[in-house]
Order: sequence, then C-alpha cells, then structure tokens
Amino acid sequence: MRVLVTGGAGFIGVNLIRYVLRETSDVSIINLDALTYAGNLASLTDVADDPRYRFVHGDIRDARLVDDLVADADAVIHLAAESHVDRSIDGPATFLDTNVVGAGVVFDACRRASVDRVLHISTDEVYGSIAAPERFVESDPLQPSSPYAASKAGADLLARSYATTYGYPITVTRTTNNLGPYHYPEKVVPLFITNLLDGHPVPLYGDGSNVREWTYVEDNAAAQWLVLTDGEPGEVYNVGSGEERSNRQLTTAICDALGVGEDMIEHVADRPGHDLRYAVDASKVRSLGWAPSVDFEETLARTVDWYRANEDWWRPLKERGASTRRGAV
Repeated sequence: MRVLVTGGAGFIGVNLIRYVLRETSDVSIINLDALTYAGNLASLTDVADDPRYRFVHGDIRDARLVDDLVADADAVIHLAAESHVDRSIDGPATFLDTNVVGAGVVFDACRRASVDRVLHISTDEVYGSIAAPERFVESDPLQPSSPYAASKAGADLLARSYATTYGYPITVTRTTNNLGPYHYPEKVVPLFITNLLDGHPVPLYGDGSNVREWTYVEDNAAAQWLVLTDGEPGEVYNVGSGEERSNRQLTTAICDALGVGEDMIEHVADRPGHDLRYAVDASKVRSLGWAPSVDFEETLARTVDWYRANEDWWRPLKERGASTRRGAV
C-alpha cells in the first residue's frame, strides 16, 4: 500500500509514520510537509533512509503538487494543520487558509484521483465543552469555541459534504489531547516539562479547573492506522483513552515527576473562550479492536523520560522562540 501523509513532520504525524514503518512491511509512505515552525525533520532522522519512506517539502494548498502526489497513493492520511489555539486567537486567517482551504485541496485531489481510502484527522475540540459525566458521541453537533476548533469543524463538514454531494466517503477521526515524544514545546506538556527542566515556572491558565482527556500519541497512532485500514469509509470515529485530568492535576503530576514543588506553578490570566471540559465516547473505535496500551501515569512517565533524554531535540526549538510564558491547554 502506498500512503500519502500530509503534515507528517508534526507531532502526531511523526509518531504515526514511525508506527506504520515499524508495524508493517508492505507499506510505503510519502510525507508531505511545509515545515512551518512546528514541523521538524529531526524527528524522523532515523527513518529518513528507509526505502519505504520519502519526504516532499511542499504546501497542501499547492494543488498541482497535491494532485501529483495523490495520483500515486492508495490511501491518504490528512494531518497537515495549524493547531495551536492561542495562535488562532491572535490570528485566525492562517488557520482558515490552511485548515479549511488546504483540506479542500487535499479532499478534491483525492476525489478526482479516486483514492480508495482517505482519513481526515480532526480534534475533539470541534464539539465544544461538555459537562461531566457526559461524553461526546460522533453524532453530536459541532459547537467549536475557538478559531482553531472552528477551522477544524469546517474541514470536518467539508469531508461530510463529499459523501453527500459526490458519493465519495472521507473518514474522520476526532482525537483527544495527546502526549508523548516529539511534541513541539509550545503545547502544555512539553512546555511544562522543558520549563521545569530549565528551572523556569510553568504558566497555568486561570485556576486550572479545565479538564482534558489524555491519550498516549503512540496509542493514537495505532487507532488512526486501524481506522484507515479497517474502519468504515465515511464514518466518524472518536479516539480517546478515557483518562481525564484537570489542568491543575496535570500540572501537579508533571511537577511531581520532575521532583519540584508547586511553587513553580504561575497562574496566568485565562484565555478567551476557554472550554471547560472535553471528553469523548470512544466505544466506536474500540469496537474495531483498539484500546489504549498504557494508563495516564505510565504515559506521563514515558513522556518525561523522553524529554529528559532528548534535550538536543527540544532545546533548539525553545531557543528559536517556543514560548516559556504562555499557557497552552
């Protein structure tokens, strides 16, 4: 199988590519990435010479390039996106252009080339906030709160329209927050870990009561691959571990793992439109045979250990401008 992955130099992308190359022997991957600030080929150095892997530097909005790459693909996994909520609040235009227009370029190229399977990887943030103990199911309405979430919801709805208008099904996954290796250190877990390793405080939004569901990125990669290969084309699948933590609990756990006190927590003004709780019902993807392999505690321990051992990966990113002062959940 020949698979085109867009955005494969980002956090989920590099872990997904690694997973597929490790777990299969008959799959080749083309990785199309624009290498914006969050794309990092250093995350794929050890697979760069694998004959089943090829990198192409380019933008998903380049229709001619996307057409050429899609023409040789049996399946497409669309991951390329702007993904940082704070940045979307500061400037929505880039998010609309990449996440909606770019998705449209990819989807239409796939349709015209009759690609057998297309997976669009989205986010649980498209649903908005939900009160405990309820959990979002795939048929729930989309009520995004941030420009980022709205741009991803727009792409989700565009994917849905392709089945209705063209009879061309595009599968969608909506994933919870991920943690694990190769995560750009502006997001909360790598930001807090690397700040504490450097002796800097961690900026926690508000009182830290916002709740998120955390999934190990390698478990998420396994779920995405399973949905692509065994899922029903055109369906939507939530992907989540069920492991919920408030941001305060998450921050305390990171402090404990690094042996520092809670005096390193700096409360900062909350961001606008900050959803209180995300939580999804993942029974549909579990029915395909997926389940998370590790719990939250083990996931966090592995993540902390990775950042301890890979300073040469994250330190250049922090030195080039990844913020140490901004909350990130």
